[in-house]
Amino acid sequence: MQIVQILREGGFIMLPLLICSLIIWIVFFERIYFLHQFNIQTNLLLEKAQLLISEKKMNEARGLCHNVHPIISAPYLVVFDAPDLTLDEWEGRMTRRLKETQLGLKKYLWLLGTIGSSAPFIGLFGTVIGIIKSFESIAASGKAGFAVVAAGLGEALIATAAGIIVAVIAVVFYNYFQTRLSTINVEFKNKLEDLKEIV
Repeated sequence: MQIVQILREGGFIMLPLLICSLIIWIVFFERIYFLHQFNIQTNLLLEKAQLLISEKKMNEARGLCHNVHPIISAPYLVVFDAPDLTLDEWEGRMTRRLKETQLGLKKYLWLLGTIGSSAPFIGLFGTVIGIIKSFESIAASGKAGFAVVAAGLGEALIATAAGIIVAVIAVVFYNYFQTRLSTINVEFKNKLEDLKEIV
């Protein structure tokens, strides 16, 4: 009940901030699940591939890519092109495929960045609306005082606090994913290069 009351007292600006908050948590849990699945599929793929390659079963090793996400299979298949390409050609092709993988891993993170930068301004807009209501209350009553402006100032402060909270959460999640993705990208590239040496 207290949360509902706060949302009401914060004014209409709390609706877009609530939507932004929901988007943040949806993106957070979706990316957590996706990255978890990415790590599982990558590790299983490379373990099976190493075994098959060591047994000279190249076609079976290639066929493993059908069971994983395209952002994993695309650079994985480039590994098998190594014998037919020069080192520069192979590195160029692998770099392009890894960039596509990075883009796939970063999917939806722009939402966190956008909300993180815009939520304080949404809260600030609510602050302005609350102050305007306070002045309207003064004009309507013909006198000043805390009792007259309390509702408008309360709305302004709630909107400001809500905007800051939403922005902080979004920025924290965004930075967390950026750091985690940097680690995942390096590990994925190193594993592919190790596999290339076996091929």
